[in-house]
Amino acid sequence: MSTPDLQSDTVPTDSTVEFGVSADGFPVARIADTLLAMVPVRDGTSFLASAWRLARPLSELTRTDFYGHEGRLGDEAAFRARVFETAQHKRELSALGRIQTRMAASTPWGPSQLATIYAEGIISHMTAGHGGFHLSAERNACVLPTLRKSASWYEEDMEWAIVALTFPDLFTAYERKYADETIRNSWPSAWEEIHGYELAPDQSWKKDREAFERKHACDWIVISAIHSSYDVDMTEAVATRGGRRDGGRRKCAFSCPARNTPRVTVSVS
Repeated sequence: MSTPDLQSDTVPTDSTVEFGVSADGFPVARIADTLLAMVPVRDGTSFLASAWRLARPLSELTRTDFYGHEGRLGDEAAFRARVFETAQHKRELSALGRIQTRMAASTPWGPSQLATIYAEGIISHMTAGHGGFHLSAERNACVLPTLRKSASWYEEDMEWAIVALTFPDLFTAYERKYADETIRNSWPSAWEEIHGYELAPDQSWKKDREAFERKHACDWIVISAIHSSYDVDMTEAVATRGGRRDGGRRKCAFSCPARNTPRVTVSVS
């Protein structure tokens, strides 16, 4: 990959960031102990990869040094923007002064192994398998009613965004950005209530899915597909009305061509 505007050891606008080019020819950057790379893939696109605590010069790093996958990148400008965003996130994170400690606590996901105190009454717990936030009763009362959980536990995959939305001063700009995106995709009605306008098509995964389900409520929709066990040229699929997955629905089992074989068999139960 050509990288004419990324010269080794150049620092364009941020003294905490070091840019360079790897031994394999793709852009890389170092922010303290964190390393980021714009790794190309076979289809001509690239993704943001990460690594940690590699002391070697950037020019000696290779594809095998990077293991994290942080999403797709459009071009080198997008890579640089993500690098600077990460650097800013780290500075803000340091200023927030979150406290990590161990405490005896039972969570919905098991015993707490590590706790991070964001503020009084706002604690994030990590367990062996999952994790999330616990809010005190007073803190939980601050959550928007449409998003509030009576149990005061908010899991780490999506519900963390509810906590970030409610207490933005305790999160970095990077975290607030992705919290807003998570709310928009997972709780579009709440997002519309907060922002005061209606989301258009393609702006929320959940809203688009709900619209699709309403439109195709009476249509046969495939809910599973596997390679045929009796014919290598066929795929076995199961469809239900509206794509419902509850056991009481009628199912349509059919076989269709896995390649260019012009035949289909169908059975409805």
